[in-house]
Amino acid sequence: MSFKATTPKTQALTKLGSAQVEAKLKSLTGWKREGDFITKSFKFKEFMDGIGFVHKVALIAEKLGHHPDIHIVWTTVTLQIQTHDEGGLTSLDFKLAGQIEKGLGQKKPRVVKK
Repeated sequence: MSFKATTPKTQALTKLGSAQVEAKLKSLTGWKREGDFITKSFKFKEFMDGIGFVHKVALIAEKLGHHPDIHIVWTTVTLQIQTHDEGGLTSLDFKLAGQIEKGLGQKKPRVVKK
């Protein structure tokens, strides 16, 4: 299986300021800022439901050429996104989070409140 990234790795990105991050977070339900990451945890009924979700996230990430940190603990999947090369958050991070939300469609898992 092969995917072509739509965003070149050489694309210049600018680290966002706190006000920009907070403004962009308002458009993403359930996502929050944790340091230099945006994060969201998803709870699934069964372990394999979470694994299926991770597969969907991987497909979206590959097409965008930007990959989240993914943590799986039984039926909970937590995504952490940042632009590592910039050491913080860029518009690409919010684009990825938005595409993940869009890709979930009608089958949205329960969001875990921490």
